[in-house]
Amino acid sequence: MAQKPSIPKGTRDFSPVEMAKRNYIFNTIKEVYALYGFQQIETPAMENLSTLMGKYGEEGDKLLFKILNSGDFLHGMTAEEVATTSTGKLAAKFCEKGLRYDLTVPFARYVVQHREELALPFKRYQIQPVWRADRPQKGRYREFYQCDADVVGSDSLLNEVELMQIVDSVFTKFGVRVCIKINNRKILTGIAEMIGQADKIVDITVAIDKLDKIGLDAVNAELAEDGIPAEAIEKLQPIINLSGSNAEKLATMKEVLKDSEVGLKGVEETEFILSKLCDLKNEVELDLTLARGLNYYTGAIFEVKALDVQIGSITGGGRYDNLTGIFGMPGLSGVGISFGADRIFDVLNQLDLYPKEAVETTKVLFVNFGEAEADFCLKVLAEVRANGISAEIYPDATKMKKQMSYANAKGIPFVAIAGESELAEGKVNLKNMTTGEQQLVSAEELVEELKKS
Repeated sequence: MAQKPSIPKGTRDFSPVEMAKRNYIFNTIKEVYALYGFQQIETPAMENLSTLMGKYGEEGDKLLFKILNSGDFLHGMTAEEVATTSTGKLAAKFCEKGLRYDLTVPFARYVVQHREELALPFKRYQIQPVWRADRPQKGRYREFYQCDADVVGSDSLLNEVELMQIVDSVFTKFGVRVCIKINNRKILTGIAEMIGQADKIVDITVAIDKLDKIGLDAVNAELAEDGIPAEAIEKLQPIINLSGSNAEKLATMKEVLKDSEVGLKGVEETEFILSKLCDLKNEVELDLTLARGLNYYTGAIFEVKALDVQIGSITGGGRYDNLTGIFGMPGLSGVGISFGADRIFDVLNQLDLYPKEAVETTKVLFVNFGEAEADFCLKVLAEVRANGISAEIYPDATKMKKQMSYANAKGIPFVAIAGESELAEGKVNLKNMTTGEQQLVSAEELVEELKKS
């Protein structure tokens, strides 16, 4: 017996119902992005490794899927060289391309490559899959979609404000209660200065960014492993555990960071953003443990958590003032967010928040009794579709029970029946598959009934 086929771990197939749900997510996000003046682009699934490497920190580089060069990638190497060369060096020789890890770095490459064609500030959105060689677990996949929006070419903090408004609008439309967490990398830099560990800023942010996942004791242990002195770790504790309102936290941080110019700048930026977000429907929280370990964030950073479902971050982002400088265009500021579509899919599933019309495919199925009846139904079917109503006819003149079972299996809410007697009157019997009720209607009445339901 042939082995049953399978798919790689961390990837998924999506059924028609699941795709209808996913398209509801993508379309909702697209509509909100468009309301704020963002334009859509796409970039290739694979990028040159030189574009990707070094942009995500050491941990991120390990999670890049590398693509073997086509043809004889071993050309010019002996078996002994292959056996004795390190994995990293082999990968560098054999792989010139990799699957994109996120959409932000390819976007930065796009901006630099197409700079002469762009009017700044450039507001783009992009909805495409990305790949990470991560350990698969609930809510974490190796292939998943991101729904990004970025603005480049503007230093204004109004961009951060609008991105948070977009987040609020999207989750309000979904009916999902969220907490929008905000922090600033400048504040974190100031904290590192304040505890005398400015050169350890990356180690500190990577560690405290794991607080929700591994807990305080494990974070402190990781900081110690990274060479942070016990005295400095002790100074961090009141900051990590800081509570109170956003205003109270800001007031405390102004005092704590009074001798750090960069830290106070971060507090000032955060205060401005929070002051403009008074009318959001969702909670906004200043979270000083939010670090987002990616190396390219330089200012405000964001993360969104669902309040009614246990799952990781479902949206994140931040300001990356120097990202395009990596590609030879220094001084171009950018800020962006990314919706985790796959996690949002899981959240909406768990909370059962999909609107009925979002997952309905066919509204009405026409039963096929034979050639004459099918010819009549095709004319009515054309009128139904001309009115924007999704409809289909069963392709074979088979037993009615089989056709009704097909309608039930697809979740089709109405069935149109046109037998010999209906043809004589030029009408169809419309059956409601939920209530079982039937009514004899003309084509025009059929359209009106379907529009009402």
